[in-house]
Amino acid sequence: MTSMQDREKAFEAKFAMDEELRFKAEARRNKLLGLWAAGLLGKADADAYASEVVAADFEEAGHEDVVRKIKADFDAAGVAQTEEQIRVRMLELLGEAVQQLQSK
Repeated sequence: MTSMQDREKAFEAKFAMDEELRFKAEARRNKLLGLWAAGLLGKADADAYASEVVAADFEEAGHEDVVRKIKADFDAAGVAQTEEQIRVRMLELLGEAVQQLQSK
């Protein structure tokens, strides 16, 4: 019985660690995405804009809130980027974020 409980605790610990890594990777991806978007938007304070993008992700589950925020900002500034292009960039930056976290 003890080995089964140990195994269950190990699975729970791995799940918690995986969830924490996912959260950190998505937050870092959003920051990188915000920095990328700030460059296209010509923002003087790229870090402040990146923080806005990270905060936008807490509006609802999933990443569509981030896509909508950046797309609206791009549209307002006349930056020609589609939602699909933003999503592709998000995927690229997620891979970069995971690599950054793993190299820590």
